Amino acid sequence: MMIESGKVPSQREELRERIMETATEAFTTQGIKCITMDDIAAALGISKRTLYEVFSDKESLLRECVLKKQLERDEYLKKVMDQSNNVLEVILAVFQKGIEAFHRTNKRFFEDIKKYPRVYAMMQDRHNSDSESTISFFKTGVAQGIFRGDVNFAIINLLVREQFDILLNTDICAEYSFVEVYESIMFTYIRGISTEKGAKVLEEFIKEYRQNRIIATTRPI
Repeated sequence: MMIESGKVPSQREELRERIMETATEAFTTQGIKCITMDDIAAALGISKRTLYEVFSDKESLLRECVLKKQLERDEYLKKVMDQSNNVLEVILAVFQKGIEAFHRTNKRFFEDIKKYPRVYAMMQDRHNSDSESTISFFKTGVAQGIFRGDVNFAIINLLVREQFDILLNTDICAEYSFVEVYESIMFTYIRGISTEKGAKVLEEFIKEYRQNRIIATTRPI
């Protein structure tokens, strides 16, 4: 399959989307380093030349895959915010979405991404921007009576980010599952900043969340 001059833009855009979908799946489930442009072209049934006509190199492709995922998360967050009664419901919905994503992501992805400095820098910039939004978000939770007003959310947010960095860069997951550690960080964090009202919302969520997880793990394959 070759892209010829005169082809309608929608066909090229459709191919672009297919490439990003295939590459994202490969990068997240197997890691980035072990996946080559040849692998992606072969998986799509296209020539490597066609692939390079759409994406000039692997890092450019990776960058677009990451940007697409960020956009999807933004759209999901907006949808959840429109349907939620308070900020804690939003945080818990995003947490659950994050767990689903971690289940599908190989730890190698997080290790390999650092070897692509432009993409890694872009992700770090996004994390910094998200941190500012998160602090403002938690202050809204204080006004709603969900979170305590005597908490320095800038410090808490920084500590949580550091904990996730430790999670990704140590062998703790050799003893405990990635999801188990992630849950422990998030639930402890939210309990510590919640008021009595917020704690009730959290405990109801945890009860339902764990019940659903038990059902999922015992369901016949």
